[in-house]
Amino acid sequence: MPIDFTLTPRQCELRLAARELAQRVLTQVGPATRALPTPEQRWTATRPIYQQVVAEGWLRRILPAEVGGEAQGMLDLALVAEEFTAVDSNVSLTLFAVTLGLTPLLAAGSPEQLGEHLSPFLKPEGAPLAAFAFSEPGGSANYDAPAPAEGMRTTAVADGAEWVLNGAKRWVSSAGGWDGAGPELLAVVCRTSDSAPPDLALSVILVPGPVAGLTVECSLDLLGHRAHQVPTVTLRDVRVPKRNILGTPGAGRAIVAGSFTPTAALVGVFALAKMRAAFEFALEFAKGERRGGAVPIIQHQAVGYALADAKGAMEAVRYLCWKACHALDAGSPAAAELALHAKVFGSETAVRVITDLMRVVGIESYSEQNPLAEILRDALVYPLFDGGNLGVRRRQLHALLAEDGYDPSASYLGASG
Repeated sequence: MPIDFTLTPRQCELRLAARELAQRVLTQVGPATRALPTPEQRWTATRPIYQQVVAEGWLRRILPAEVGGEAQGMLDLALVAEEFTAVDSNVSLTLFAVTLGLTPLLAAGSPEQLGEHLSPFLKPEGAPLAAFAFSEPGGSANYDAPAPAEGMRTTAVADGAEWVLNGAKRWVSSAGGWDGAGPELLAVVCRTSDSAPPDLALSVILVPGPVAGLTVECSLDLLGHRAHQVPTVTLRDVRVPKRNILGTPGAGRAIVAGSFTPTAALVGVFALAKMRAAFEFALEFAKGERRGGAVPIIQHQAVGYALADAKGAMEAVRYLCWKACHALDAGSPAAAELALHAKVFGSETAVRVITDLMRVVGIESYSEQNPLAEILRDALVYPLFDGGNLGVRRRQLHALLAEDGYDPSASYLGASG
């Protein structure tokens, strides 16, 4: 198979449609939210915009075709994510957080569970939310650590025909829902055994909304993504039927790992989108500003070199992310490694590149009236969320390299293309 980064006509149409929607609809997010003082107010103000995105079919477009959506693979998601996030990080993250919230169900759900829980997300109506309730107050990097470590602290105890959940979750996108009663679907990572080892004690249980027993303790006031909801929620005696467990009790460790692998590639795409937004602004600035000199500043070598380096970094991240997405779609044994590299390399490159582009613009980039400040704040989270990069290196990439059967050539000679 020859190496070919040419998009199909369908993918080109998808990308252009996403770009048009972003310019027409997502440009409304900033003006509608920036002046609002609290995270709750900003989050609430995004609801009609998100609802319009859903009404125009974009949630359905990023859900897999095999379950009733329209996405033909991960590259479709990457194309939409880049176009949307380049314009707005807030509603875009709300939309793609739904895919993370649904990933455990899509990966491990039975036909009956898919039929019961998926339908609200396939209709072009309302403002449905799904959330993957993994992270907890105090951190969850060692969620599967054996005793004496605490590991995952949220519990689910069997009581007759039900599970009873208790615990707290933090840093979970959209976990409070629009009205404080939770999203349409909450996939909760929890312990279903106090005595089993971690690989047998962790489970994922589906909790449909509205959730009786869920309380929003606070919505975090974020440095970036200012209009996206990331609350701390508590679950007190939340009851769901036993049939809502995904797979079998103890299958949670594999479900967690499988859920965060595809989203790692998308984090790289989010980072790419913010680099792109910063580059396009800095390029226009450099071509139009003299800053008291005789010629536009792009005529100066230092500025030209900085812009060229930024563009090269963007291209490298884009094609690494595309390769990771292709590997995921192809079922390549190198898919997980490529996705993790896309996240780590893409997110850290974005912070560096955006900072360099701020140097091109100069001190004005430090003002709230300049878009680069907001772009940098949004980008700063990508090395930190969806598994912080230090943890990804330690727990995932290091573990891959240490495996007896690890093949360093699989990422470029194997089925990943």
